[in-house]
Amino acid sequence: MKQNIQTERVFSIFSELNRIPRPSHHEERVVDYLCQFAERLHLEYKRDAQNCVVIRKPATKGHEGAEPIVLLNHMDMVCVGMKNPLTDPIEPYIEDGWMKAKGTSLGADNGIGLSMALAVLESNDIVHPALEVMTTTNEEDGMSGAANLSKDFLKGRKVINLDSEDYDTITTGAAGACLQLHRIPLTRMEAPGGKRRWYRIRFEGGLGGHSGVDINKGRCSAVIPAWAILAAIYNDYDFNVASIHIGEANASIASSAEMIITIPSGEGSEFVKQQEEQMNQWLREEYGDHDPNMHCTIEKCERQETIINPEAVEALLSILEQIPQGVVKMSETMQDTVETSNNVGRISTEEDHILVSTHTRSFIDSDMEALSRDIANTFKEHGATSETIMSAPAWQENQQSDFLRLTSDTFQDVLGWRPRMVAMHFVLEAGFFVQHYPGIQMASIGPRIVEPHSTSERVELKTIDDIWQVLIEMLKRLA
Repeated sequence: MKQNIQTERVFSIFSELNRIPRPSHHEERVVDYLCQFAERLHLEYKRDAQNCVVIRKPATKGHEGAEPIVLLNHMDMVCVGMKNPLTDPIEPYIEDGWMKAKGTSLGADNGIGLSMALAVLESNDIVHPALEVMTTTNEEDGMSGAANLSKDFLKGRKVINLDSEDYDTITTGAAGACLQLHRIPLTRMEAPGGKRRWYRIRFEGGLGGHSGVDINKGRCSAVIPAWAILAAIYNDYDFNVASIHIGEANASIASSAEMIITIPSGEGSEFVKQQEEQMNQWLREEYGDHDPNMHCTIEKCERQETIINPEAVEALLSILEQIPQGVVKMSETMQDTVETSNNVGRISTEEDHILVSTHTRSFIDSDMEALSRDIANTFKEHGATSETIMSAPAWQENQQSDFLRLTSDTFQDVLGWRPRMVAMHFVLEAGFFVQHYPGIQMASIGPRIVEPHSTSERVELKTIDDIWQVLIEMLKRLA
């Protein structure tokens, strides 16, 4: 897995991390790994009630007077393509200069950045000021780790965040986000008898992707065609729904869907012939240029024991028709940047409710709050309840600060080019850190990671080497 002698240990640590299950809310084993890592190096560390960990390393001899620096990462990952993220392995491989994973997300977000930080702790050859390697929990599904940090957990006020995915940029701002879980009550009813046909409707092959950075790329959220086909069936057939499962993660654009329905047997052949053919034609016309492999299949399946009460299905269809999905508004001040968006990440039928997750983002906190409130009200009007899992503030750094200038100068001197400074339509924990620690400054950098939160996630190896060189030179200059 090594790339060259400079980053050999980064890659070996990343291999170690990828042998440890670390989905959001289940980071206990990787927390233990971090604490044992610190103990092996005889370094001071602290673990809080949320399982966030900070490991402290004294400054290189002769540089004790320099201001301490924080290296920030999160330990959890979005586990896509895994039936059981606590047992299914990640199998990385290298192809054409990129590291990928076989059939699952890779975990480069944010495992590569964390591996870099740990490699710095382990090295005796890197000149640096006093370091605090800060690793948070549940960044991908609520940011509860960062949100609940104590005011005295960190001492440093300059932060290098290694969670950026755009290699040629310094991320200096991020959208705020509100993650909500909505529950539409349902009643399980005995499946109707008589002559009926049962069908499994699948949407597969979508690119999916990050519900922030990929939201404006014209991809097909499986939620949209799933709603469309159910609405069409609702209008034309006497049907019942047994189950609905759409999407893979709250923070991802849904790349797949599966629904089981039943209709009277006399209408079956017409249904199969028309709906599957029409839907695939529509997918080609609507998404052929940006998401060409999304497709629909409708197959006969076994009879189910229960169905969902029709009122719950009607409520879901009405809600999905009313709430916005995708880009809501483009920014007037940041060229080609989404200002506000909303994504429906998952829909699933549980024992007594239909679970729907929405992820609302905006660079304007008041707009994010208003849109989230409108979405919750729409659910409420249909008898559903809503729970806010995360509400993270937007963050914007002063691009003229000395800290960001030093970061930009280091890119120029090490790599021969100056990165862009941009605000990104994803959520970083920076907003919480700014709230908790007044006066904190942050520069977010990282290697080129493409298609995070999807089975197509990959990281370009050369850019890992480059960012590593930038990082160790920054630490030397900050010392």
